[in-house]
Amino acid sequence: MTSRTGQVERLTGETAVVVELDLSGGGYAITTGIGFFDHMLATLAHHGGLGLTVRAEGDLLVDAHHTVEDVGLALGQALDQALGERRGVARFGFAYAPLDEALARAVLDLSGRPFAAVSFPPQLELALVTNTFPLTLVGEFFRAMATRGLFTLHLDVERGRDPHHAAEAAFKAFALALRQAVRLVSEDIPSTKGSLRV
Repeated sequence: MTSRTGQVERLTGETAVVVELDLSGGGYAITTGIGFFDHMLATLAHHGGLGLTVRAEGDLLVDAHHTVEDVGLALGQALDQALGERRGVARFGFAYAPLDEALARAVLDLSGRPFAAVSFPPQLELALVTNTFPLTLVGEFFRAMATRGLFTLHLDVERGRDPHHAAEAAFKAFALALRQAVRLVSEDIPSTKGSLRV
């Protein structure tokens, strides 16, 4: 079986990011300098059944935005590498994930077309998860990942009061949907076009 792995190094004036991804699993090691974000990436790897290494250094004296976005871009690119021509994958995935009062839904299509719609309850849209991590960064991460991962994502936190719970439910729902979508179920490219790369 062809290895389903991706490795990306992204270096800019704002961040230095290395991502290694294995769709077959293999544990995770994550260091971004942002404790909550590390927790979310570990959640994504664990519930997505992914092998994931992330090493990131960013301009955290400014804020967490550049680091979170650039990790999303690098992880999306690594996912695209790991999927190759996307032959044999289930392509679609969907999942609900609760965390106490929060409930999230993720619907995913490895379509080759980048799009992400991410929403939270109105009372949480400007909430802080921690003093340095606004909930808006969850949307920034998934939009960046979809852009470079070439997938379509609809991710909605349908209810919730605690911003930590809302964010974690979103990451868990996405992880479960991704785990479904990347499963190998045939030897064909799951598209009437014959390609998910055009």
